Formats: sequence, structure tokens, C-alpha cells
Amino acid sequence: MSKNARIVLVFGGFVTAVAAAFYPIFVYPVTHKEEYREIQKLNRAGINQADVQPVGVKIWSDPFKPKDK
Repeated sequence: MSKNARIVLVFGGFVTAVAAAFYPIFVYPVTHKEEYREIQKLNRAGINQADVQPVGVKIWSDPFKPKDK
């Protein structure tokens, strides 16, 4: 195997490994928004936002909700 081919394979393997590591962190949640919305509803059910928020900090809201224009 030539030196250039080996370098290309090592670099390509590194890029593939990084892409495979980032897929479940970044790509999957963006492509499955409804699933994550349902999980958030279950996790936040029964939580009073005012009780868990520190004084003077804005109460958190739905991160998937579009911004008002």
C-alpha cells in the first residue's frame, strides 16, 4: 500500500469516526423532534416551573417553539 493511500485511509477513518460519534448527539434529535417533544412532556409533567427556577431568572419554555415575530 502506498504512503498516500494509507494517509487517506487513516484520515477518512478519523472523519468517519467523528461523524459516527456526532450523529446521535446532533443529527438524530433534529430529525426526530416529535419524539423529543413527547419525552420532554413526560419529564416535565408535574414540575412547577416557578418552584425550580432561581429568583430573578426567566422561566424556561419549550425549546422547540418558534420564536414570536
